Amino acid sequence: MMFRTRLISGIVLVILAIFFIRTGGDLLLGVLLVISITGMTELYKAAKLETSLAGFIGYMAAAAYYAMLRFWDMRYLPLLINVFLIVLLAVFVLSYPNYSSNQIILVFFGLFYVAMMLSFIYQARMLRDGRFFVWLIFFSSWGCDTCAYCVGMLFGKHKLAPKLSPKKSIEGSIGGIAGAALLGLIYGACINAFVGFLPGRLWQYPLICGVGAAISQIGDLAASGIKRNYSIKDYGKLIPGHGGILDRFDSVIFTSPIIYFLGLYFSMKKGL
Repeated sequence: MMFRTRLISGIVLVILAIFFIRTGGDLLLGVLLVISITGMTELYKAAKLETSLAGFIGYMAAAAYYAMLRFWDMRYLPLLINVFLIVLLAVFVLSYPNYSSNQIILVFFGLFYVAMMLSFIYQARMLRDGRFFVWLIFFSSWGCDTCAYCVGMLFGKHKLAPKLSPKKSIEGSIGGIAGAALLGLIYGACINAFVGFLPGRLWQYPLICGVGAAISQIGDLAASGIKRNYSIKDYGKLIPGHGGILDRFDSVIFTSPIIYFLGLYFSMKKGL
């Protein structure tokens, strides 16, 4: 029953991702803002901050960041970060001892970990030929997750991080990277065959997906580490069979900026 629920939820997620990413633009940016604030809420909830003044300031900082990404000059980003930190510390001082320093740090961290890193999905979509390139984020993360799970179930013997995630294996990790790279190669070949136009060179697709897949596993394990620190099983129950936004997007969070910067590099080199 759980597998069926997880499968149906996964299919719905893929359909929604296809729709919003194909549309792109302001719709994608708005959806990512909603996802980011939801993910920040899940993170803050772990420290009982989701309805606090400090948490509200974190949400406002995320909204300001997305508004800056869309309407303003990103050269003002250091100003936003400094104002955010100063306001948070002012709340910490003026309401002492309502918040611990660890709670304030978590609120500050949430803006970077969730909102900013997820925004690179939009930024990747806005690259030259981003309508093709942005999908490598999901091949690198969700594709790696699926391939790593299958290979780990069949061949996994050696633990990857036994204290952090006992079910993950080295064999599964390698299988996830190889599977993501294969998906990238197939995807590039399909674009070339059916669209008749392949941005960049074919070898770049499996390379980017392989690197992204390796990084995505760090994101997955990092999210598990945070959950263990706060003694929670899942970040939420929003997505049936998967948990919360952070449970499903933990690897995407790490993959998005890496794929964006790789795409930017190859674009500058007249590749992707």
